[in-house]
Amino acid sequence: MATLHQTSTTFPFKSALFISFISISLFHFLTPSQKTLTLSHHNATPNNTKSTTKYIVRFTEYRKAEHLRQYLESRVKCGGWEWIERRNPAMKYATDFGVVAMEESQRERLIGEIGRLAMVKDVNVDLSYERDLLGINGGGAFVDGKKRPGKIFTSMSFNEGEHYAMAATSNSSIHWGRRLLMQKSQVTSLFGADVLWAKGHTGAKVRMAIFDTGIRSDHPHFRNIKERTNWTNEDTLNDNLGHGTFVAGVIAGQDLECPGFAPDTEIYAFRVFTDAQVSYTSWFLDAFNYAIATNMDVLNLSIGGPDYLDLPFVEKVWELTANNIIMVSAIGNDGPLYGTLNNPADQSDVIGVGGIDYSDHMAPFSSRGMSTWEIPHGYGRVKPDVVAYGREIMGSKISTGCKSLSGTSVASPVVAGVVCLLVSVIPESSRKDILNPASMKQALVEGAAKLAGPNMYEQGAGRVDLLESYEILKSYQPRASIFPSVLDFTDCPYSWPFCRQPLYAGAMPVMFNATILNGMGVIGYVKSPPTWHPLSEEGNLLSIHFTYSEVIWPWTGYLALHMQIKEEGAQFSGEIEGNVTATIYSPPAPGEKGPRSSTCVLQLKLKVVPTPARSKRVLWDQFHSIKYPPGYIPRDSLDVRNDILDWHGDHLHTNFHIMFNMLRDAGYYVETLGSPFTCFDARQYGTLLLVDLEDEYFQEEIEKLRDDVISTGLGLAVFAEWYNVDTMVKMRFFDDNTRSWWTPVTGGANIPALNELLAPFGIAFGDKILNGDFSIDGEQSRYASGTDIVRFPRGGYVHSFPFLDSSESGATQSVLLTSGMTKADSPILGLVEMGEGRIAVYGDSNCLDSSHMVTNCYWLLKKILDFSSANTRDPLLFSDSAKQDAALYIDDNQLPSRRTDVNFSLYSAVVRKDLICRSDSRFEVWGTKGYNLHVRGRNRRLPGYSVIDLGRGLNSTVDTSSLRRPKFTEKSKGDSSGNSYWGMLYGDEHDVPVLVASHWLVPVAVSITGLLLFLSIWRIRQRRRPRRRGSGSVRLSNL
Repeated sequence: MATLHQTSTTFPFKSALFISFISISLFHFLTPSQKTLTLSHHNATPNNTKSTTKYIVRFTEYRKAEHLRQYLESRVKCGGWEWIERRNPAMKYATDFGVVAMEESQRERLIGEIGRLAMVKDVNVDLSYERDLLGINGGGAFVDGKKRPGKIFTSMSFNEGEHYAMAATSNSSIHWGRRLLMQKSQVTSLFGADVLWAKGHTGAKVRMAIFDTGIRSDHPHFRNIKERTNWTNEDTLNDNLGHGTFVAGVIAGQDLECPGFAPDTEIYAFRVFTDAQVSYTSWFLDAFNYAIATNMDVLNLSIGGPDYLDLPFVEKVWELTANNIIMVSAIGNDGPLYGTLNNPADQSDVIGVGGIDYSDHMAPFSSRGMSTWEIPHGYGRVKPDVVAYGREIMGSKISTGCKSLSGTSVASPVVAGVVCLLVSVIPESSRKDILNPASMKQALVEGAAKLAGPNMYEQGAGRVDLLESYEILKSYQPRASIFPSVLDFTDCPYSWPFCRQPLYAGAMPVMFNATILNGMGVIGYVKSPPTWHPLSEEGNLLSIHFTYSEVIWPWTGYLALHMQIKEEGAQFSGEIEGNVTATIYSPPAPGEKGPRSSTCVLQLKLKVVPTPARSKRVLWDQFHSIKYPPGYIPRDSLDVRNDILDWHGDHLHTNFHIMFNMLRDAGYYVETLGSPFTCFDARQYGTLLLVDLEDEYFQEEIEKLRDDVISTGLGLAVFAEWYNVDTMVKMRFFDDNTRSWWTPVTGGANIPALNELLAPFGIAFGDKILNGDFSIDGEQSRYASGTDIVRFPRGGYVHSFPFLDSSESGATQSVLLTSGMTKADSPILGLVEMGEGRIAVYGDSNCLDSSHMVTNCYWLLKKILDFSSANTRDPLLFSDSAKQDAALYIDDNQLPSRRTDVNFSLYSAVVRKDLICRSDSRFEVWGTKGYNLHVRGRNRRLPGYSVIDLGRGLNSTVDTSSLRRPKFTEKSKGDSSGNSYWGMLYGDEHDVPVLVASHWLVPVAVSITGLLLFLSIWRIRQRRRPRRRGSGSVRLSNL
């Protein structure tokens, strides 16, 4: 019996062991080959995993570098890292960061261990910067479709002897005929600097920091070079490019041919760029810390780019200005395009400078358009702050002599020189009591001369007026103010876009975002909610809600007005005037007993008209737009190879500003929707306009839009963009700046999401990338990287044209004209009546976007709106030949699919977010789910995504070339980072995405089942063993 019993218990145990082995084997073989979600190195190829990467470890307090090193060494237990000693002038001062080199194999563990330490704020890659100072290669971060080394910067280039042409997309017309007298004029005399020189003000005892390429110690143009410091890895203090020398010459040169504004200014030359024009964040952080420690007064920074989320850099700029250093920076050379403001000049605590020519016209290269930090879910601030002459300015050459250069990088040192001269006006003993970044900006913007042609988002306050600012500072007392201080709907074109469209009852709130300048102290508070004071009874028809900074720091904050006309004003026509007041207070200055207080005033003069007819009201969807940063959103036209990011805001008042003007000229009233579709009343609008959208949609939005069109008669006009998984995969690039692979978050538009939205109407787009010219009714148009229509209902009208499908050859960074490509008729325009409403879809939006437009299609947009809003049918668009006798249709599995290897929730306002009506919707639905929705809505999740936050880094994708381990997410401490194990379950990257669950669900289920069976039988066997031992002992004793 004993033998039989032994056999019966061993068999199931071995069987369970065998099943478990098979299950684990299945898990291994059924799961696709593992890919590492790792980031590669700056100093190695992406596949090299033995190299080291430098990281910046930021601490919560300042200590000597040696103390911080010892702190890490005593607490970080695992190896694979090394403290990098930084030998530069800042080493004798305390610091708030360190640089460590980490081995690839230990990186994730080290980041986690270091990031959890009490004194550590966060861990970031040591970013590299590169720019083209002299315009040799055209500037910018992308050349011929390829990413250049370094941080993403726009074209901050200087241009010598180049004659700029006016772009067709500008609002201004510029006459470039220069008067001979102007050609040789000194920029200092144009601003009246000689008047202040005669009064003895020459910039004496003003410490000016010039962050650039250095300067030569024996340059004959400078009498007061106090210190030259080198922050690069090159062993020289000299300027071998000429850029830093030129900037210094404009500020403080003494040569009679090219004099600077403040010749007695003390020059501190910070060499932060190498001869190859490369820099790193750690170099800037050390140099910034040194500028703080050595009490600089003014700092000029002629760099910039679209990335306002480089936190170590941006936050150090805040700290710098908080330490009472006045920073001046160029607004960028990416004009005449709108939405192109560069960081850090777009920060409210920095003086951002645009460029004009000698005729007081905007220079076409000057970046413009409101700041884009706040959109798509808000409204930007007025920038630049001021403009200055920036074309053919004379400055010092690298060793001797003078030359002329152009660019906002020239205009920036012009204003920096003006600032140095103004600082020297204030006695040195009281400078720090009066002068700070806010008070200097107040003097500049209040003294500026408003130009006749440009609007506020082109010129800011206007051209700098040195003498007016001088008069303001002479009698200045610390106070707070609002910039701009006036919003006048009757002042066109300066108050564009507000002067182009009046207010009326029932509209979405009109938002105006002003800047609070607090000259009383680095920190301040709004004492109580701002107040609206109408000047007449009609002013009570205006309702204003305010949002504003809870803490005003450093020196600046925001005050946003959300303006609505009350329903009782539906028939009112006229003007409303009044003032908005806000009281600001700051802690007392040394020697003062009570807090400082100041009341700011914003003057309003608004035009109001009766509520327009429904057919004339168009609602623009801003809510579903995503831009760079934080995601890699690719450009809409693949023909454009030197500007691959979609970073201009995609707003009515940035890169769609010409379209906005056209619609107003055509009699349409265009409002902005910054919240989900549940937050607007469809009965008020003729058409909902969807253009170039990248985000997902809540299920509630899909259902409401279906009802709005079919039952409520809402018109729907959709302008889509390309979406092709092959192209997206091949567009990815390795960025040595962040040591990671960047892949597009989506295509030019999010076609899978749009197809879900349009599914109730039987409409869908495909994944072709179409290019070509076509004509309708004599109107020539360019179809630039648009998509095709693959589903459309019977009875609708569809227009097809023979285009080149560049997706067939997997074209990515350029459109390759190969013999393998064929032209075939592709449907691109569809129009159909659907219930009570009407729908029009078009596969390209590039013809509406002024950024890289080849030809516009405003004529088509007007015909579409005439149909969707008023059922006015153009005979050519609704010809019998275009009518569909049978529906266009393809199977679901042929429709474009989402990529499942991108954590879309990092960029989306929908995925894993609550459906909520924001402060840019009608007041009555603020904070709710929307009209007729009284229950809490669920979060939106994409098919194939778990509820777990993947926690991946910016634009990171699965890397097939790395080792098998989870990817490290480069984030700050507060970010989600607990799901790195999820990355172990990913297999090879597919050109066509499959659901995440399909990679692992079946093998995991089989494996778990086998293991459970094994454990159950093992436990039974363990329980039986004591009984067998006991019975055996009894038998032995009985014997």
